[in-house]
Amino acid sequence: MPNPNEDTPSALSQAQQRAVTELLRVAPVADDLARRFQEAGFSLALVGGSVRDALLGRLGNDLDFTTDARPEDVLKIVRPWADAVWEVGIAFGTVGANKGARVGDTDMNFQIEITTYRSEAYDRTSRKPEVSYGDSIEEDLVRRDFTVNAMAVALPEKEFIDPYGGLEDLAARVLRTPGTPGTPEESFSDDPLRMMRAARFAAQLDFEVAPEVVAAMTDMAERIEIVSAERVRDELNKLILSDHPRKGLTLLVGTGLADHVLPELPALRLESDEHHRHKDVYEHTLIVLEQAIALEENGPDLSLRLAALLHDIGKPRTRRFEKDGRVSFHHHEVVGAKMTKKRMTALKYSNELVKDVSRLVELHLRFHGYGTGEWTDSAVRRYVRDAGPLLERLHKLTRSDCTTRNKRKAATLSRAYDGLEDRIAQLQEQEELDSIRPDLDGNQIMEILGVSPGPVIGKAYKFLLELRLENGPMEHDAAVAALKEWWAGQE
Repeated sequence: MPNPNEDTPSALSQAQQRAVTELLRVAPVADDLARRFQEAGFSLALVGGSVRDALLGRLGNDLDFTTDARPEDVLKIVRPWADAVWEVGIAFGTVGANKGARVGDTDMNFQIEITTYRSEAYDRTSRKPEVSYGDSIEEDLVRRDFTVNAMAVALPEKEFIDPYGGLEDLAARVLRTPGTPGTPEESFSDDPLRMMRAARFAAQLDFEVAPEVVAAMTDMAERIEIVSAERVRDELNKLILSDHPRKGLTLLVGTGLADHVLPELPALRLESDEHHRHKDVYEHTLIVLEQAIALEENGPDLSLRLAALLHDIGKPRTRRFEKDGRVSFHHHEVVGAKMTKKRMTALKYSNELVKDVSRLVELHLRFHGYGTGEWTDSAVRRYVRDAGPLLERLHKLTRSDCTTRNKRKAATLSRAYDGLEDRIAQLQEQEELDSIRPDLDGNQIMEILGVSPGPVIGKAYKFLLELRLENGPMEHDAAVAALKEWWAGQE
């Protein structure tokens, strides 16, 4: 791959060397596919994020290509070669494929997308971009979001194509839009989601965003409302699941984009004065998110991260200035859970994820009634029952919610939660808390009471569950006696 600039700093040369190494690794697949396009009279190039990641030494199994072949021609070339082909994005010029290949001593599975040279833009009202095909790779690259994603490697020759200085920006770790001066506004007008992508890439790559790009994001923030909730959600997820989510979230808030996609976050910047001092809720939230990330054990956890980000969004609505000068946020967890459900539903999250995150927000304060261990076993059982399968996440969220600088207070809270977890473990060993249920099931209840299915069975079941939570496991005869005594009181 030739050096595009003899005076390029050594950091750039090293990046190119890394790219060569990465490209050689995927060559069995990439070159084979490129030769098929050549034989059919078309060009093929590795492009965008794949080239960027190759230069960073982190190219994975997802490969993006661009070509002058139209989608119908791409299908003819790819179908006999790939293990599977899909046409979900064909209206936008993209054909997807799956290809297994032997790379060295390893069997690998490659996810491939091949997109025809194109340009796309939104009109002022449509949520769907209009796509038109181009005839040159330079046309294709200039319509891409950032210079670091506007590089290509022509195959199989391995010719490096970088008309907009992406390599230098990659070395400088900066995000700029390709093309002539003034292009951020043009780029974001063409596709407003690119503003979200700027924040996402800043968080994923730990890059800075060029001042002119930040200015355009600020001036055009409301334009994001033309983009569908699903696309916004997907970018937000990638940002939140990144290594540096604070960086992206801070950019969203600072530019005003968050006012349109997640307004509950900037609303946490509550004003304070010398008479009504309280914790900076916005800063506290970002710290809680970072502390929750530090507790993750099996990779990024979207449910936990969203719960950490949203756990205090009920505070602005519940803030009260008390007569003694304190500030209170009574029941902010209940209000916050409702707000969480509303926002996540608007962003088209799945019902299951909405339910889980809302529940974590609702429960995040429950531990603070524990004190130094005053809860009864019954209260511990209810804590476990109410958390259900979210218990481990609730442990992490609750621990992360301690951001006090008072080391003694932080140590006391940590010891208290250690004690609660120990008690939960002891009770789980004794009583199988993870599957708390009444000592009698529905069929037994009907048989003992001599009744048919109906509302009364649910009431009896609820009574026995409360008894189980209060007293722990009961012997069968004792449970039967308690049920009969309750039934007698119903008549």
